[in-house]
Amino acid sequence: MKSNSTPSPAENLSFSRDDFAKALEAQSYGFEKGQIVRGKVYEYTSDGAFVDIGGKSPAFLPVREASLQGITDLSVLLPLQSEREFLIIREQDAEGQVTLSVKQLEIKAQWDRLLDLQDSGQSVQVRVSGVNKGGVTVDVEGLRGFIPRSHLIDRNNLEDLIGQLLTATFIELDQNRGKLVLSQRLASQSARFSEIELTQLVEGTISSIKPFGLFVDLGGTSGLLHIKQISQNYIESLTNLFKIGQPIKAIVVNLDEGKSRISLSTKVLENYPGEMLENMAEVMDSAEARAERARKNLLGS
Repeated sequence: MKSNSTPSPAENLSFSRDDFAKALEAQSYGFEKGQIVRGKVYEYTSDGAFVDIGGKSPAFLPVREASLQGITDLSVLLPLQSEREFLIIREQDAEGQVTLSVKQLEIKAQWDRLLDLQDSGQSVQVRVSGVNKGGVTVDVEGLRGFIPRSHLIDRNNLEDLIGQLLTATFIELDQNRGKLVLSQRLASQSARFSEIELTQLVEGTISSIKPFGLFVDLGGTSGLLHIKQISQNYIESLTNLFKIGQPIKAIVVNLDEGKSRISLSTKVLENYPGEMLENMAEVMDSAEARAERARKNLLGS
């Protein structure tokens, strides 16, 4: 008579090494390119480090992806058993190994920081790293940027700028295209603009003569002395009175921060209508004393 005994629980739970390997192979760890994971460095190699991120195979961090600044000794930046975040930049290979990067995380953080600086209108220190026909390439906190020649203060001796630190402001930031364009000229204008106050007496040189007025170089920025603000009397021709490069003093009568526009006036310095036309030298020589009176009149005090 045959026995109808059933297998014991232990027999039902028998699990061979092959079965375990197959189950492990079928296990999906969900690691994808672009995913941020935490892991621990546990072994160095000649060209990188192995990192435990909880996968079936150790992940690999190439030395070139260890830092935005570029290093050769991983132990300085990533000691053994140190834990931190990594970005997966290559999905699992046949062995289940993914490739990691710290550098790409730092690049993303830098772009985010620069975007914040741009939004707040702040300038940044950059170092000139190279020269081309259009301008200079610069290092912007580890990222590569570009300043067009037209946005440099010194546009003639570009080679002499290599290695120098410049203050620049942002013109265009496009992380998707890796485009980072800056302006030293606008940063200088912005800095100078912030130093100028309404009713302040400023001194500059005439940089351009137009039918409607004079553009005055104020050392880093420029102001407009409109023809109607030069004198209380009518002026027929500006070129008969002024020349490019001529020094001039004027009162700031309007500031438009949004458009970085500075409006100037010499009319308010006159003791009588037409004095700027008849005796400009006297108005300029005593401009400081006249400025106090003009300031009170403009402020209504």
